[in-house]
Amino acid sequence: MRVAHNVNTVRAAERELMSRVPDGTLMQRAAAGLAAACATALGGGAYGARVVVLTGSGDNGGDALYAGARLARRGAGVTAVLLSPEKAHPGGLAALRAAGGRAVTPADVDAEALIHRADLVLDGIVGIGGKGGLRPEAVPLAEAAHAAPAIVVAVDLPSGVDADTGEVRGAAVRADMTVTFGTYKPGLLIDPAAEYAGALRLIGIGLEPPAPDLEALQHVDVAALLPHPSAESDKYRRGVVGVVAGSERYPGAAVLAVAGALRAGAGAVRYVGPGARAVIARFPEALVSAGPPHKAGRVQAWVVGPGLGDGSEARQSVADVLASDVPVLVDADGLRLLDRAAVRGRSAPTVLTPHAGEAAALLGVAREEVEASRLVFVRRLAAEFGATALLKGSTTLVADPEAGVPVRVNPTGTPWLATAGSGDVLSGITGSLLAAGLAARDAASAGAYLHGLAARVAAGAVGAPVAAHDVADAVPDAWRSVRS
Repeated sequence: MRVAHNVNTVRAAERELMSRVPDGTLMQRAAAGLAAACATALGGGAYGARVVVLTGSGDNGGDALYAGARLARRGAGVTAVLLSPEKAHPGGLAALRAAGGRAVTPADVDAEALIHRADLVLDGIVGIGGKGGLRPEAVPLAEAAHAAPAIVVAVDLPSGVDADTGEVRGAAVRADMTVTFGTYKPGLLIDPAAEYAGALRLIGIGLEPPAPDLEALQHVDVAALLPHPSAESDKYRRGVVGVVAGSERYPGAAVLAVAGALRAGAGAVRYVGPGARAVIARFPEALVSAGPPHKAGRVQAWVVGPGLGDGSEARQSVADVLASDVPVLVDADGLRLLDRAAVRGRSAPTVLTPHAGEAAALLGVAREEVEASRLVFVRRLAAEFGATALLKGSTTLVADPEAGVPVRVNPTGTPWLATAGSGDVLSGITGSLLAAGLAARDAASAGAYLHGLAARVAAGAVGAPVAAHDVADAVPDAWRSVRS
């Protein structure tokens, strides 16, 4: 599992460690790892490479300068461009010059031309405490680095992005690789900032921070969560999912939600709604009912909302499901019809699965605000509704309603999932895991993981367009990949 910690937690862990080790130890550990990563990025060696170090003030600039000194000692031609010469880290600057590197300012040379001739650009402009994008004098250098053929390596995180939230409020460096120290920072794992980070490399420097703010599950973590039937299992022990979805206009939503539930291991699916004929034609094993939901029979979890429409019957179905005493997942049209007080008053878990536009409507803000500050708003959504919130998007986030529980970010998402009906499949997958007995946060996290992985399997190694039913059909292969 990848874990990430906010800036205050990292700073506290650094202070605690620095009190136990000689001065400068942490910076030297970071610089050594950074230099090694740069040498690897250059093809295994630094000799003869042209390296430009973009250096701001503070320890981040010191890490970059000391790494530049190490590369210079390996035979690289290293030039540090000092954006704040009077605030440059004195020890790092002295080490660079002693190793044969040189230091210049944008007033001394054509820094943009230097960058265009470089093989590698090291971004040490701003540290993890930076807010609000790059300062004007740094913007041309960041743009030159993005346009140049050089490999761009960010120190700890790309300058100009917010380490804690993943926000990008202004110009920022776009890196090919980010070398971060001690622990991941939330902004490295969450869009839009994650798009600027490139490949991630974590360098251990001895930090021992407490509980994380963010988690990213990996195969081994998901494998530990997935249910596995025993010799005594029957369809009820494996979990029966109730699906209230589809309408005369959108019968396909019912089919796709049922597909996701069946492919993700549900012992049985009880379908309630007007899409029964379409569901049975595709999945004869489904159990269908005209409704209302509370008369459909025994279920261990409900999925409600995909393609449901907004009529009075749909509204009553949502209210009926929310009145049940089993876990409920609400998606799509169901999100527009739910009553906040009813959700908060439930004794059983509730999972809400909006995209950014739906989350914005639930919270009364603009969609652009949610997209720019995904971590902020997924936490707010979970807190205000007292429910587990799964915010879909380029990075899917899962937040628990209890304060202090780490948010989970899904690492398996792919742009190929941007296709009609894929969210209906996700609802079915997650509903199946809820019915199998997983806690709401685990079911949402594992469901998103399998969903993204199935899309990758369906798209293939080189990537190809997929439809939502392809994603559902690939869930067993994704499941096998995780279990193996």
